[in-house]
Amino acid sequence: MTNKIRSKMILAAGAILLAGSALAQVKIAYIDPLSGMMGATGEHGLREFQFAVDQLNARGGVLGKKFEMVPLDNKLSPQESMVLLNRAIDQGVRYITQGNGSSVAGALIEAVNKHNARNPDKTVLFLNYAAVDPDFTNSKCSFWHFRFDANSDMKLEALTNVMEGDKKIKKVYIFGQDYSFGHQVSKTAKEMIAKKRPDIKIVGDELHPLARIKDFSPYIAKIKASGADSIITGNWGSDLALLIKAAKDAGLKANFYTFYAGVVGSPMALGDAGIDRVKVVSYHSESGLTAKGLKYVMDYKKKYGQAEDPYTQAATNAVGMIAAAMEQVKSDDPVKVAKALEGMHYDSITGDVQMRASDHQLIQPLFVETFAKVDGKKVKLNADGVLEYGFRNDKRVEGYATALPTSCIMEKP
Repeated sequence: MTNKIRSKMILAAGAILLAGSALAQVKIAYIDPLSGMMGATGEHGLREFQFAVDQLNARGGVLGKKFEMVPLDNKLSPQESMVLLNRAIDQGVRYITQGNGSSVAGALIEAVNKHNARNPDKTVLFLNYAAVDPDFTNSKCSFWHFRFDANSDMKLEALTNVMEGDKKIKKVYIFGQDYSFGHQVSKTAKEMIAKKRPDIKIVGDELHPLARIKDFSPYIAKIKASGADSIITGNWGSDLALLIKAAKDAGLKANFYTFYAGVVGSPMALGDAGIDRVKVVSYHSESGLTAKGLKYVMDYKKKYGQAEDPYTQAATNAVGMIAAAMEQVKSDDPVKVAKALEGMHYDSITGDVQMRASDHQLIQPLFVETFAKVDGKKVKLNADGVLEYGFRNDKRVEGYATALPTSCIMEKP
């Protein structure tokens, strides 16, 4: 079945779900790309949310209600996302989730804020599972927004801590996507490197159009010519997979420091060329899984195949935490659920996590890992898409050490 056909089926299912149901449900609208160059990334996230919801429903749901995912294809467009948000709200959806693209997330936060101010009896809660612009839990923080991923500053703090101790690093090239997230990565990476390793020379700092480049070889040629021994990139989806493929084809020997090397398409593009040279910072790690977490991962692989890796831990945390909040307040009202989420501790698949009340940023362990072959010892579980490769843990950063200060001044209902 082609991606195009799958996407049409998903859209049709979403339309049917939005048409209404006589059964009591807690509907979560999933507003993300399900077609186009980033469609595979969006589809993977949807599968992880659906799996978490299926497990919750198998246990009886919450307050006599079942959870239901409503997939809506935004084509990575903020404008399309606004149309879908309004459609979902008109059909009674009170919970939305999104993660691919901070430009989309920023538009959704603003729209949800305005809707809730005008409709206090029909409030909506935004569960952000992957949009990592730090402004969303700082200057643009909102009572109606909760982030279940670590923000880009938190991830760069962990990555640059590892880089600080590697004296082989002399020249760094910063490369990313030309939108708010890419700009934040560039700004913060330069600041952190200047503070921790002022001897490192920044030999390039470049942004490219989001989800529009099909051949990254001209960019790789420039990186190669710069003499960079290390590249920091926040690229994700096809933009990362194609970048890595171009680097591999060109024989670029530099090391990559990434946020998303473990996600759709990237491990396949890496192959042997990425071994011991590509690093990733993530909240998902084989080494960090609890016994409950390992069972969750193996159950997921049993359903979707051994090659697929449930790395979107934010999905299961989001579903589990709002369910726990609803149980606590005996209601699925978004205002009551939001207040219960503030400060909540939750037993995740990598241990205790906490939703910081001051800015609605989830505080959780982060892991810096290196791409490696599955050896049955240090690397037992495969990375997404390929059975023979995975990630070897280099460093675990506890949640309290990732909790950077926030400038959030939040207005609450």
